[in-house]
Amino acid sequence: MKLGESYAGVFQVQGFHNESRAFLFQGKTRKLVKEDVAEVMLQKLRDKTEFTVLVTLKQERLNSGVLLSIHYAEHRYLELESSGQRNEIRLHYRTRGQRQHTEGFPYSLADDRWHKLSVAVSVSHVVLHVDCNRIYERVIENPSMDIPSDTTIWLGQRNQAHGYFKGIMQDVQLVVMPQGYISQCPDLNRTCPTCNDFHGLVQKIMELQDVLAKTSSKLSRAEEKMQGLDGCYCERSCSMNGELYREDEGWTDGCRNCSCYNGTVQCETILCPPPQCPPDSAPAYVPGTCCKECQPPVVSWFLQEHSMQRVENAPCPELTCPESEHITLTDRCCKVCRGHHFCVEGHSPSCVENSECVNLEAGSCCSCKDGYRALRDDSAYCGDIDECAEGKHYCRENTMCVNTPGSFMCICHTGYIRIDDYSCTERDECTTGLHSCDENAICYVGNGTVCRALCDGLCQNGGSCVNPDTCICQQGFTGKRCETDIDECTDGFVECDSRAICVNLPGWYHCECRDGYHDNGMFSANGESCEDIDECATERHSCANDTVCFNVDGGYDCRCPHGKNCTGDCNHDNKHKHNGQIWVLDNDRCSVCSCQSGLVMCRRMVCDCESTTADLFCCPECNPGLSSQCLHQNRLITYSSGDTWVENCQQCQCMSGEVDCWPMSCPPVVDCEFTQVPEGQCCPRCITDPCQADTVRNDITKTCVDENGLTRFSGAAWTKHRTECTLCQCKVRQRGSWEYTHTDSGRQTH
Repeated sequence: MKLGESYAGVFQVQGFHNESRAFLFQGKTRKLVKEDVAEVMLQKLRDKTEFTVLVTLKQERLNSGVLLSIHYAEHRYLELESSGQRNEIRLHYRTRGQRQHTEGFPYSLADDRWHKLSVAVSVSHVVLHVDCNRIYERVIENPSMDIPSDTTIWLGQRNQAHGYFKGIMQDVQLVVMPQGYISQCPDLNRTCPTCNDFHGLVQKIMELQDVLAKTSSKLSRAEEKMQGLDGCYCERSCSMNGELYREDEGWTDGCRNCSCYNGTVQCETILCPPPQCPPDSAPAYVPGTCCKECQPPVVSWFLQEHSMQRVENAPCPELTCPESEHITLTDRCCKVCRGHHFCVEGHSPSCVENSECVNLEAGSCCSCKDGYRALRDDSAYCGDIDECAEGKHYCRENTMCVNTPGSFMCICHTGYIRIDDYSCTERDECTTGLHSCDENAICYVGNGTVCRALCDGLCQNGGSCVNPDTCICQQGFTGKRCETDIDECTDGFVECDSRAICVNLPGWYHCECRDGYHDNGMFSANGESCEDIDECATERHSCANDTVCFNVDGGYDCRCPHGKNCTGDCNHDNKHKHNGQIWVLDNDRCSVCSCQSGLVMCRRMVCDCESTTADLFCCPECNPGLSSQCLHQNRLITYSSGDTWVENCQQCQCMSGEVDCWPMSCPPVVDCEFTQVPEGQCCPRCITDPCQADTVRNDITKTCVDENGLTRFSGAAWTKHRTECTLCQCKVRQRGSWEYTHTDSGRQTH
């Protein structure tokens, strides 16, 4: 991405890596991305459903600024913002319903430290990574990339007057491909399919269902004919790799023993006994076998006619690389160049079933493909992992896990549609607009004979309406409309390993390794894969030269050798600190560190506004001066640090001269059929006239639930169970709620 012609307020500086270029954003004179570059980017992004925004940044503390903004007039089609005042990352976009939407992710990027940020969107699925760690994964309303011409792209601000980013940015990329975060973090898992991939799978499944429907009558007739064969003796057979096997017949397939049982192939991995080899031989794999066999050692001398003769080796080929790049191998006489392709030499054919050859520094080895596990210790033979049977899948409500070679699929149950990679919900033609009702008619769910329940407002976060005003929530959510996230960490649902800490996220959680630990690459759900970091071996300690670093579980100690009088000093950022010394970090004046017996401990500075020595940079709330004031958007009103106001249905706040705005949160409108947003206001209100309504709820057919749990329609009357003299009726109150009217022996009670 290139800047425009004007560079005022933007300076080239050293980047995150040595000798890499970055741009320092200061002041308020910036420039949008060049028109020709912007048009190329927009052409790639236009009408796409899968893209990723990548950026490496170092943002000043308390700064709230826009990283990337793609907007036309007042419509923000895609904007990524980081708020240092509210410790939040915001994704602004325009939905397919042509509404403006903001998705907020609580996280602090504005800490004056380098971070790698990735926001990946796949249809209605968004994943946020920070420093190659997956922080959030959500289902959102589908963004619209129907971007008009003359759309502008800004870097480091929203427009010429708002959203100024302060700090350093580099490697800003807009990647239009699945799992674009892989280009920023190559070590992340790239085997999981994206939401866009699943949409294609759903289409294929629908086509298969159509084929299945056309063949159902043929199967029915075949079953009728099969019934006539019940009196006959029929031997079931099995088919595998094009071969036909009889019942109870056994055979060997690669490194598995297979048999035919009741028409089904059953295979088990061959168990190899340890070979008992004589002294003049050693166990080794022989091509075409699964177990090691005793083989004579390979020697360069042999006996022939009772005499010792030397075998003359062929001359070594001439190497084309410098001598410093020559490598000596243990299994051959000739040297090779560094980076030699051993797999081409013939090792690759030994990687037989679901295995592939991998080049190493001084040779090669076999490695199982993703979704397979080794059947023998050299990984030459690998078998499929059944994620469905072993519970290693992520399929959730209303889906069925189907194992595939090397992976799995989450298939929606009949009558359900996909909402994300692993979840499905009921098909609702009314809310999706896929109906043929007249524009002056109201869409109902059902055909008048078979009807489906309608809830008071839509069930949120993928919830399903199962009874009138009753939502069944997906795992991780609760509430009347599934609007509340369950904090699995505080509610006691999760027990992480002692080396990990539970971190709650919307709809889910994860066990994150504690300080002093890191994941060993297995990424177990409960944190069992967290292992101790050896700070001593990796030189990530602060022990001074007169002490010895001693690794302990989750940390380290600086121990004094026996007989020595140690100072207890510390090494921090290649600087010597005395025991008991207190100092302020060079790159963060708001953090205070101290050295205590060789260990360095740091914390944020405590603000005391009554003190005359308070650092106003770290404590802007203590600054009453003009430098901390903010101008209103109309440039006619001045606000002090900490003041808040509402502008264009956004809540804004002034903090140390910086303005930060975020969408207003409106209270839910309950028990209301028709809503309208009055002119000059931001939140919807209940109204009675449907012609003036902005939105019409789908719960037109209101119901009551009686004392036995049965659903009753409006106006319905019934006799209370086991009481012949009590009449109940479902009636509407003036405010839209419902009540029972009981008539007991001529008296009416409410």
